[in-house]
Amino acid sequence: MDETSGRRVLVTGASAGIGAATARRLAAEGWSVVAVARREERLAALAAATGIEVRVCDVTSAADVAELAAHLAATGGVDAVVNNAGGALGLEPIAETDVELWRRMYDVNVLGTLRITQAVLPMLRERGGDVVVITSTAALAPYPGGAGYTGVKHAQRMLAETLRWELVGEPIRVIDIAPGAVETEFATVRFAGDVERAAQVYAGYTPLTADDIADTISWSLSRPPHVNIDRIVVRPRAQANNTTIARSQD
Repeated sequence: MDETSGRRVLVTGASAGIGAATARRLAAEGWSVVAVARREERLAALAAATGIEVRVCDVTSAADVAELAAHLAATGGVDAVVNNAGGALGLEPIAETDVELWRRMYDVNVLGTLRITQAVLPMLRERGGDVVVITSTAALAPYPGGAGYTGVKHAQRMLAETLRWELVGEPIRVIDIAPGAVETEFATVRFAGDVERAAQVYAGYTPLTADDIADTISWSLSRPPHVNIDRIVVRPRAQANNTTIARSQD
């Protein structure tokens, strides 16, 4: 039997993009997947296509997270969590940015990860397991217009790294995966539904796909129990850093 068979994983932000791709990938590899997100219709479509267990949960809601944790504990616990829920809002310079956008980004990226991780830690401590945090290359360096997003991703990275130090000696791995440019709904959400502006983010080169990151997550979780993948930075070949991308002139 594959060592992942029968193991149960919670994937947040699973209604689209990296979360949905990860839920599908891990289910195909024998994991029992619980996929959660805010968008019920998207989750229903994922469940219909794959048979994956889905639950509506807003990671910014303490009540939603508590209800989810109670369900998991009552139905067999969990062996891993992929903290994927997050995203960017806006690309304005600091002088012009909306404070509320920063607040919302912090709540979902950082506090959402905190709420979910705190909720499942008792289960992971009981039998061992994995905490995966999907950060970003924005967690490693700033860029103009990105202070809000890079700030919250730096905080999320510190959450993951500190948690790893705090849990040393316990049978829990903490894995930070930092993607570069991935073509999903990310840019469309960032630009408040401006599809044309979002398309320009990925124009002239081949960006990563959600499946590329799902593959990385799967590989990280499949390492032998004594191996911890502290951090993986995954970028398209054309992307050297947050602001340098080799684009075609066509």
